[in-house]
Amino acid sequence: MASPVTVSVDAMGGDNAPNVVIEGTRLALEADPDLRVLLCGSEEVIAPLCQDTDRCIAVPTTQVISMAEHPAEAVRKKKDSSIVRGCTLVREGEAQGFFSAGSTGACLTAATLIMGRAKGVKRPALGVIIPAYDRPVFLMDVGANADCKADYLAQFAQMGTIYMQSVLGVDAPRVGLLNIGEEDTKGSSFALEAYAALKAHVPGFAGNCEGGDLVAGAFDVVVTDGFTGNICLKTIEGTSKLIFKHLKGALTSSLSAKMGALLVKGSLSELKAELDPDRYGGSPLLGVKGTCIVGHGSSNAQAIKNGILAGCAQVREGVSQKVAEAFAPLKPAAEGE
Repeated sequence: MASPVTVSVDAMGGDNAPNVVIEGTRLALEADPDLRVLLCGSEEVIAPLCQDTDRCIAVPTTQVISMAEHPAEAVRKKKDSSIVRGCTLVREGEAQGFFSAGSTGACLTAATLIMGRAKGVKRPALGVIIPAYDRPVFLMDVGANADCKADYLAQFAQMGTIYMQSVLGVDAPRVGLLNIGEEDTKGSSFALEAYAALKAHVPGFAGNCEGGDLVAGAFDVVVTDGFTGNICLKTIEGTSKLIFKHLKGALTSSLSAKMGALLVKGSLSELKAELDPDRYGGSPLLGVKGTCIVGHGSSNAQAIKNGILAGCAQVREGVSQKVAEAFAPLKPAAEGE
């Protein structure tokens, strides 16, 4: 029997909210009998699901943070928004984790300001699992920190190592620095400084990771600044969609192609499922006091379900506590560092 976990869920976040969030939450509750959800959102939206099960508790809110709003301003002004309330529930100990497919910027801001940074963590970072060829790869940062210092990347690597060991069961994760060449003399001055920091402070550091190595699964954890990481992630996602679009076009271009497609339909379905980012459901924000999973804005119900369950797994494996313990001996970062 798994340990009970309580997750606060933003019912109003995402391109297809609230319907897909409600359905995804229902699927998560069905999949995990030890899950309890605090569902944050408009009362008329969340009431039906909360009436159906005593494991889903309604947390009525009156405000919504839209994708177009300035994250910091919205978090400050909209105290009764589903994102702010969800993070507040974690800070107050009512929930152990928070999930949202809403504004990524607002989620990152609320989690950092309300849940708070773990002591010793200079910058919380957003990671994502990439279904690479040989094995899953954890890439971070993918958007939380556009500007970084070299020692930030060393911390990203340490947090990513803890995540891969705890959640995916990788005993000794190989860590790589995303760079333009394998040699330790390659890259910008920032890359060279980051290389030195990783070599000095990360036991699992295995050198530079070129773009092709990332998707080949040559490393378990790959670190970079959030600006580069976000572009890299979006490029991979766009390329994957393009390939499947062209593949579909080729397999429906003629009668013989359609007949051939029937023969490989099962294999293609398996391949699509293997590469589907919805399989993992969301990106963990590591370095905050508690679990925070940020889903893709276009998440469907299955992705919402998987994101909530990913939060449960992270809570049960004690990832945030392990991160806090790893950095506790360090001097807390100075304000604005």
